[in-house]
Amino acid sequence: MAQAQNSISKIPVGILGATGMVGQQYISLLNDHPWFEVRFAAASPRSAGKKYSEAVAGRWQLTKTYAPHVGGIMVEDANDVSRAAEAFKKGECSFVFSALEMSKDETKALEEKYAAAGIPVISNASAHRWTPDVPVLIAEVNPGHTDIIPMQKKARGWDRGFIAVKPNCSIQSYMKPVHALAQAGYPAQRIVVVTMQAVSGAGYPGVPSLDVIDNVVPYIGSGEEEKSENEPLKIFGSIENGVFKNAEFPKIAAHCNRVPVTDGHSACITLEFADKKPSLDEIKAIWAAYKGLPQEADLPMAPRQPIIYREEENRPQPRKDRDTDKAMAVTVGRLRPSNVFDIRFFALSHNTVRGAAGGGILNAELLKYKGYLG
Repeated sequence: MAQAQNSISKIPVGILGATGMVGQQYISLLNDHPWFEVRFAAASPRSAGKKYSEAVAGRWQLTKTYAPHVGGIMVEDANDVSRAAEAFKKGECSFVFSALEMSKDETKALEEKYAAAGIPVISNASAHRWTPDVPVLIAEVNPGHTDIIPMQKKARGWDRGFIAVKPNCSIQSYMKPVHALAQAGYPAQRIVVVTMQAVSGAGYPGVPSLDVIDNVVPYIGSGEEEKSENEPLKIFGSIENGVFKNAEFPKIAAHCNRVPVTDGHSACITLEFADKKPSLDEIKAIWAAYKGLPQEADLPMAPRQPIIYREEENRPQPRKDRDTDKAMAVTVGRLRPSNVFDIRFFALSHNTVRGAAGGGILNAELLKYKGYLG
């Protein structure tokens, strides 16, 4: 499927919040994308009216730069939905990735305005994660949740526009390993998770250096622990009467910590199974065999191996494993019995790629593959 897409013209896309940390990651990852090309950029009023190269001068945080044509794009005011609608009508922007850095209420209202104007919104923001008819997508785990989009559009009177979001970055490292076990007939009943989250997850300038160097901060604002405990239940849930019904299990208790790591969120997982319990070797085999629709469809951003197990006692490590397979794979290790629950293991994913912009791009590829974008 992906190879067939390469032969057609690229789809023009826009970035909302294009000058921020996640917006920059979208710009960078889309440099050579075979399906999508950035043609529209919007940000805060202070960046509006400048070329993108001028708006990010002295603020570009990534080692890989933006494509030359992106530097010449005139940045629009993200609040001016009429300008995006004009670009949409002219064929300059078929949909937008939202990396808005505003309050939750402001983000929620603005994304709805874009959707009402006929522009699909693929969001990185948390504002709509608990909206009952908005899918929270991890492409390998719940691709069927895209089925709610026609219901969402009908209920809201939207023609072409809709909203789909990705979940919190801190749950990305363990959702696929847990899902793989559930698919194989071993659903989790209870989970205790302790996350060690990179400073890039706080954006830029983020956590002051004097707060995080030689330190661990055992609290992350914006409801990080609540997101970690509740969002998986929507992702594992089902569609009923045009809205999502959350799953009852697994029950999750989360402790979220900020640590002095640039990129890569890690998690210590202790898990109790609902009923029968697989052997450790069986668990490793389940993870090794795990594939989802993105792998079956050969979507461009999809990792070939979604879950990679490392046998070394001291792996995975953020610096050594976060960039595995386009920084889109989850790396796990240290699988062993638990004296309290059934098993425990360590997991790692790249928070600004798999957990943010890369995950958003993969969601857009999934939506394109299923006929919702184009």
